[in-house]
Amino acid sequence: MPQLRLALAQVNPRVGDLDGNVELVVAAAHDASRAGAHLLVMPEMVLNGYPVEDMAYRLSFIEGTRDRVPALAARLVEEGLGDLVVVVGHLDTAKDHVDTDRLGVPKNAPTNSASVLTGGRVVTRYDKHHLPNYGVFDEFRHFVPGDETQVVQVHGVDVAIAICEDIWQDGPSAAADAAEAGLLVVLNGSPYEAAKDDVRLDLCARRAREGSCALAYVNLVGGQDELVFDGDSLVVDAAGELVARAAQFEPELLVVDLDLPAATAPMPDPGTRFHGLRVERTVISSDPLPAYEPAVPVVAERWDDLGERYWAIVLGLRDYVRKNGASSVLLGLSGGIDSTLVGAIAVDAVGAENVFGVSNPSDWSSEHSRTDAAELARRTGLQLDTVPIGPIFDAFQSTLGRTTTRLDGIAEENLQARIRAVVWMGLSNQHGHLVLACGNKSELATGYSTIYGDAVGAYAPIKDLPKTLVWEVARWRNAWAEERGEQPPIPESTISKPPSAELRPGQLDSDSLPPYELLDAVLDAYVERDLGSAAVIAEGFDAALVERVVTLVDKAEYKRRQYPPGPKVSRRNFGRDRRVPMTNAWRESLDS
Repeated sequence: MPQLRLALAQVNPRVGDLDGNVELVVAAAHDASRAGAHLLVMPEMVLNGYPVEDMAYRLSFIEGTRDRVPALAARLVEEGLGDLVVVVGHLDTAKDHVDTDRLGVPKNAPTNSASVLTGGRVVTRYDKHHLPNYGVFDEFRHFVPGDETQVVQVHGVDVAIAICEDIWQDGPSAAADAAEAGLLVVLNGSPYEAAKDDVRLDLCARRAREGSCALAYVNLVGGQDELVFDGDSLVVDAAGELVARAAQFEPELLVVDLDLPAATAPMPDPGTRFHGLRVERTVISSDPLPAYEPAVPVVAERWDDLGERYWAIVLGLRDYVRKNGASSVLLGLSGGIDSTLVGAIAVDAVGAENVFGVSNPSDWSSEHSRTDAAELARRTGLQLDTVPIGPIFDAFQSTLGRTTTRLDGIAEENLQARIRAVVWMGLSNQHGHLVLACGNKSELATGYSTIYGDAVGAYAPIKDLPKTLVWEVARWRNAWAEERGEQPPIPESTISKPPSAELRPGQLDSDSLPPYELLDAVLDAYVERDLGSAAVIAEGFDAALVERVVTLVDKAEYKRRQYPPGPKVSRRNFGRDRRVPMTNAWRESLDS
C-alpha cells in the first residue's frame, strides 16, 4: 500500500489579521517540510480567523483574502516548499457569483472554502456545503453552500476534502467511499464545550467506517470572543481506530505516517452525484513514494472534564487580552470563591505581573474576606491594592440625603457595588488594565448581580460556570498544583466558607437564592436543556422551587444582555447559544 506522511497544523489565527495568518501557514509549512510531510492540512478559515460573522459580506475583506491565496501558493515555492501539498481554509466567493444582489443570497455570495496549493498554483477549491444554523453558528446567514466534493491524488493516494459541519451530516463519507478515496481530510473550526472531544472521536470513527477510508480531523486552537477552540486534532484509520491525537488548548503540528489504498482510475462519469454532491478528481502526483520507515504516532494525554473547563477558560481569557491589544487585567477581589478563582485563572492566563487585584472593603466586609484576598495575592504573586469604600459610601449617602432621599435596602446594597465598579473602571482608564467581571452562570441566570456594579467589565471568565462547578474547578486547580509539588493558589478557607455578597450584616447568598446544588440542577433543565416548567417538575423538582427559579431567569434577560462576554464551556451558554427577547410576555405554566 502507498505511504503518505500527513501533517495537521492546529494553529491559533486572529480574525481579520490576514497577513499574520498567512505567516502562520508559512511557518507550519516549514515545520511540516522539516518533518518530512507530503501533505499539510490547515484548519477551517485559517487565513481569516473564525468566525468572521458579518465581515463575510464585506467585499474588501473577501478580495483581501482571495488575493492572498495564489500569493501564498507562489510564496511557498519561493521558500523552497513547492513540493508540499497544502490544504488551507479561507473566505471566498461562490464560483458562479455575478456582481448583483439576489434575494436569499448573502451579499457578495461568500463561501467557506478550502484551497489545495502546490507547485506555486491553486490546484482546486472546495466549498463547505453543510452550513450550520444552530447553537453558536450562523453560517446559513453568512455563506453560500457548495455542491462539490474534491478528491486530489497525492503520491498515488486519493484524498477527499470536507469542512467541519460537512462530516456531521451525511454526504462526504458516502462521496469519499464512492470515489474510493483512501483518506478524508476535514478542516475544522469546532468550538469547545464540555466532553465534546469524546463526541468528535466517535463521529470521526463512524464516518471513517462509512467511507471505508482513514480520516484526519484538524481543528483551530485559541479564543475568539465567546468561543474557545480546543485543538484536539486527530487521525483514525478506516476501521475507526484512533491512530494519533494532538494536545488540547495548545498549538501543535501533528505528524502521522499512513499506509493507504492506492488510487483508483478516474470515475467514468465526472458529473455523478452522491448525496447531492458532485465528485471532482484532480491528479497532483500519481506515483507512490519509495518505501520509508514510519514514525511512531503520538496520542496526547487528555485533560479530565474539570481540567478541560479550566484550561478552556484560561485560553479564552489569554486570547481575549492578547488579541485585543491589552497587556494587563484588573479585578475586584472580595475574598469570595468567584473572584478568587478568576484571580487564579488570570494569573495562569497572562502572568502574575499582569494581574491587578483591588480589595474594596466596606463596613460589612468580614476580616476573613480581607485576609483571603491577601492570601491569594501572596500565593499567586498578583498585585493587590486596598481601596476602602466606606468614606465614599458615606459621602454618597450624605449627598443623597440632602437632595432627595437616603438609600436603604437593596438600593443601599447596590450603591456599594456601583462604587466599587467606579473605582475599577477609573483604574482601568488610568492604567489601561482590562477589567474582569467575576460573576458565575448561576448568578447570571437569576440576575443575582448589580448592573453597573459587579457586572461591569470587558470580559467575564466564569460566566458559563455554574456555582457548583466554580467550587469543583477551584478544588481541581488546587489538586493539580499539589500533584506538581506546587502551593495551591486558592486558600482553602475561600472554598469552604458560605458564599456572601457582604453588602449587609450577616448576608448569605442563601438569603436570596435556593441552595446552589438545587438551583444549578433546575437551571440545567430550564436553560441548558430548554425544558418547560412542567417538564422540569416532572423530573422530581418541587413546583414552588421551579416557579421561583424560572421567574428569576425570565426577569433577568435585560441584565444578561448588558453583561460582558465570556468563554463558552457548557452545552448552552448565555450569549451566542441562547437568544430570547428581553420584552416578552410569555410565562411558563406549571401544569402544561
